[in-house]
Amino acid sequence: MFSTDIDVMQRAIRIARTGHGLVEPNPMVGAVIVDGERNLIAEGYHQKFGEAHAEINAIRLAGKATRGADLFVTLEPCSHFGKTPPCADAVIAAGFRRVVVGCQDPAPHVAGQGIQRIRAAGIPVEVGICEVEARRLIAPFEMLMIKQRPWVHAKWAMTLDGRIATSTGHSQWISCEQSRAWVHQLRGRVDAIITGSGTVRADDPLLTARPAGARTALRLVIDSTGESVTADRKLVKTISQAPVLVCVSRRCSDAGKSRLSDLGVEVFETSGEGSVDLGEVLQELGRRRCTNVMLEAGPGLFGAFFDGELIDEVHAFVAPKLIGGETALSPVGGVGLPSIPGTANLTAFRVQACGDDFLLEADVCRGLS
Repeated sequence: MFSTDIDVMQRAIRIARTGHGLVEPNPMVGAVIVDGERNLIAEGYHQKFGEAHAEINAIRLAGKATRGADLFVTLEPCSHFGKTPPCADAVIAAGFRRVVVGCQDPAPHVAGQGIQRIRAAGIPVEVGICEVEARRLIAPFEMLMIKQRPWVHAKWAMTLDGRIATSTGHSQWISCEQSRAWVHQLRGRVDAIITGSGTVRADDPLLTARPAGARTALRLVIDSTGESVTADRKLVKTISQAPVLVCVSRRCSDAGKSRLSDLGVEVFETSGEGSVDLGEVLQELGRRRCTNVMLEAGPGLFGAFFDGELIDEVHAFVAPKLIGGETALSPVGGVGLPSIPGTANLTAFRVQACGDDFLLEADVCRGLS
């Protein structure tokens, strides 16, 4: 039995997260059905893209017990035919006493229509219970719907004195084994992993999830000339395991693009004369329906994304190590801010132990409008 409506919605939010990496480009959604005294009848979540939505899974489990019961769902039920029929119609047919919605669907083809349809059928709908948490749950989906680009996760590992490499460039391994395992889990839930030419030259990374996760991420290299990607790189040698996309500027010659194509690498040319236009790269990923992408790079590329206000979430592993050095690298380069922000420019700050390290996570304070 749940004590309050908030407790029920928080349960729906928790089970919704089970779909992370499985439902994209759809949003994660959870649903809980309770009786008039808030006793649990059934619950469900969106389990896989193209399959039944959360409300439908919960309704199927509840059976006839939906009559006169209350439905709590983290996101407005859809009102259109897509991969599945409209959930709003199923909610109406189930005969609920009332429907409680965490947040309205930001997708232009829904945007309140599901709520309106349910209310028109005579069922009261309450919107906004745990709205902040419910909207955060669908933040990557909302970014894709509104900005037509994916949600960018920036990940780095650093020492306690804020260094990602020594003054000689040595960087392996700053983080512990448990932290590296966590990174592989995240890699297995994103649609693309972005790195730069410097990282390819210095580290020759694979950028695959080991073991494999629910998704096989596109491995994307930002390299204005494309020259860092050669036949002897691990990215090319493992092209059969995961695709590689090299994003170049107009500095890349026709011969250079042909060479990359001959290696089995896809090439995307941006309009930038000198450097790669990162905005165009993210728009291309949005066109491909990429919802979450992970940035694993050096300070130059991190700085370019930060300066362009293109980082949405930060995952920073802090190891109990000190290395010092005036020329040792810090995580984020670029131009940076001209002054210290008057208020925090990170929100939803989370801290957890990860082996010997601490994992610090936060969202970047920036609206979608």
